[in-house]
Amino acid sequence: MPAAIRRQRLPNTVENLNPEVVILSDGFGGEAVIWPALGFNCIGWTCDWQGRQLNLVHQDPALFTHPSPTRSGNPVLFPFPNRIRHGKYDWAGHTYSLPINHGDTSIHGFACRVPWRVVSEGVAEGEAWVTGEYHGFLDNPSTSEQWPADHILRLTCRLNRGRLGFEAEILNPDPITLPWGLGYHPYFRSNWHADFANSPLEIRVQATSSWELENCLPTGKVRPVDKSKDLSQWHSLTDLNLDDVLTGLANQPDNDGLLVECGALRYPGGPTLRVLADPVFRHVVVFTPADRASVCIEPYTCVTDAINLEASGKCEMPSGLIESPPGGHFRAEMAWEIS
Repeated sequence: MPAAIRRQRLPNTVENLNPEVVILSDGFGGEAVIWPALGFNCIGWTCDWQGRQLNLVHQDPALFTHPSPTRSGNPVLFPFPNRIRHGKYDWAGHTYSLPINHGDTSIHGFACRVPWRVVSEGVAEGEAWVTGEYHGFLDNPSTSEQWPADHILRLTCRLNRGRLGFEAEILNPDPITLPWGLGYHPYFRSNWHADFANSPLEIRVQATSSWELENCLPTGKVRPVDKSKDLSQWHSLTDLNLDDVLTGLANQPDNDGLLVECGALRYPGGPTLRVLADPVFRHVVVFTPADRASVCIEPYTCVTDAINLEASGKCEMPSGLIESPPGGHFRAEMAWEIS
């Protein structure tokens, strides 16, 4: 069967949210489901592994009735990932205020909360892809008062056999400098297939350091990874409770443009899922939701609250905040691979 793209309407979705999804098929039994109206979120990925159909992406039980933009699938976090303290920051002599949407903070940017446009799609032998676009001040006009410069994110989801890639292009259409960070918040299911239901899912994140956190916000200090949370070797998820910002990945220096491992999950003796990314993704949040139905390995180009940390001068290592000049064009790739 050749690779293909088709459209489907989701059942029982809330009013005023376009229920149409784009389904990519790789021709080998694998499918990826993209929901443009929910922030171009990839809400499903299934693939064949040794004759078994793995179901890898978690969907919140309320996804189709009361959908949260950041509780299912692979939310795209832009122009900032994670929290900004008190929803406020200073940039170029101006103080900006953001919506408070998580405790006393603003969280996960703007792009995940609004519909995107599908701008292109295609198929080739063994692969299918679709590209979506989010244009900040056009698609979300209120953000013109909340972010220093306009911004465009184009994201191509590309499905091959055993691999799903996310190819991002960040453009600055504004005549002033654009500060930004990009992150992904994938929720991977804890149970991929009935054959592994009684096997412990294991995690590996080969990071040497972690950001010291107070109320989930970095202080600017970087410390060696605590022994109780050392994931440099395979570790069962059973006894882990994590919401940590890790850095100092073992293979993170520039690597001739090759993607490097940000983290991995596996069933011993079974399939392994690797999260790969360009070296610009220098920070990884590892999060174990309380319900244990999923686990998150989240590659970030910048640390939580980077825009405030940069201004504070308290960073013990670069925050990763990127500043794109007028007309700037930046590319960054992340991918999931099954082996």
